[in-house]
Amino acid sequence: MKKSLKMGSAFIGIIVGAGFASGQEILQYFTSFGIMGILAALISTTMFAYLGMSLTRLGSRMQKTSHKEVIYGISGRLLGTIVDYIIIFTLFGVGVVMIAGAGSIFTQQFNLPAALGSTVMVVLVILTIMLNVEKVIAIIGSITPFLILTVIVLAIYSLATMDSSFAALDPIAKEQLSAVPNWFLSALNYASFNIAVGASMAIVMGSTEKDEKIAARGGLFGGLGLGVLIILSHLAIFAKVDEVGGAEMPMLQIANDISPIVGWAMSFILFGMIFNTAVSMVYAFSARFMHSGTPKFKIFVVVVGIVSYVLSFVGFTELVNMFYPIVGYLGFFLVAALIWTDIKRPGKPALVKSSLNSN
Repeated sequence: MKKSLKMGSAFIGIIVGAGFASGQEILQYFTSFGIMGILAALISTTMFAYLGMSLTRLGSRMQKTSHKEVIYGISGRLLGTIVDYIIIFTLFGVGVVMIAGAGSIFTQQFNLPAALGSTVMVVLVILTIMLNVEKVIAIIGSITPFLILTVIVLAIYSLATMDSSFAALDPIAKEQLSAVPNWFLSALNYASFNIAVGASMAIVMGSTEKDEKIAARGGLFGGLGLGVLIILSHLAIFAKVDEVGGAEMPMLQIANDISPIVGWAMSFILFGMIFNTAVSMVYAFSARFMHSGTPKFKIFVVVVGIVSYVLSFVGFTELVNMFYPIVGYLGFFLVAALIWTDIKRPGKPALVKSSLNSN
């Protein structure tokens, strides 16, 4: 059980990034649909639990250190190629969004130019990957429990101090920018997007555990935990949507309403989560094309960092609204492959391996 809980916690850490922690994702995917956003969050939670379990179980079953081998193994050459490139596209795009998110923190919390925050972030990301400072990433990753605690505190505060009922706030919530046209599609798209983001690391994480049941429970616990955070974040923002709906980082705004000290603490937690995700995305993207640690790899990382930095000036809110839904729709290919694998070959690793060898 301890191993499963540890794996579940790591799964949450993979998925949670700037968009989630800041509340911008939650605002666009759930709160913008008001009361129906709660039902959408429950649907996403179910998908996270099931797909998280499927990914970690596959990783354990196939014992591969690369998502590429597993994806081709369960999808075949044609669909495998599509899913592989979707994951590559996702890694790069999320890296760009993280760098933009750092700029938003500097603007909203410290009243400094967004370019400064993005510059600091991209320099830290490049240097960390260059130096291969794994301990730094591990330390930043340990911020996840503080984020979970903060989300719980913010939700309690928002619900305890809300001035209107959810029924009265529902029309205001529906005026907010939505990433997807309706609440049901939004629930599916959000889960699909995040699974595409976390697929690579979830598979690798599952491969570290030889017992499929332990690995599957880890993915299940992680998915359920993520769902609880989504619901709490949605309720926190929904309860204060008339005050924080226009903020690029609604959760940070709520934290500042409690106290400037809480706001500062939240901003550092956010920056840490962004850094952790940005390093993971840029590293995984670069390693997909170049062998890590080589001079070519380091040059590639610098080029990726610079290109990501330039693209980040599109703006954090705009990138979330534009990029995330696209990845969510593309991620349906991965979701379909995972469901098909469970239907066709449940508990038959030999068939999975033979499929891999045939490609």
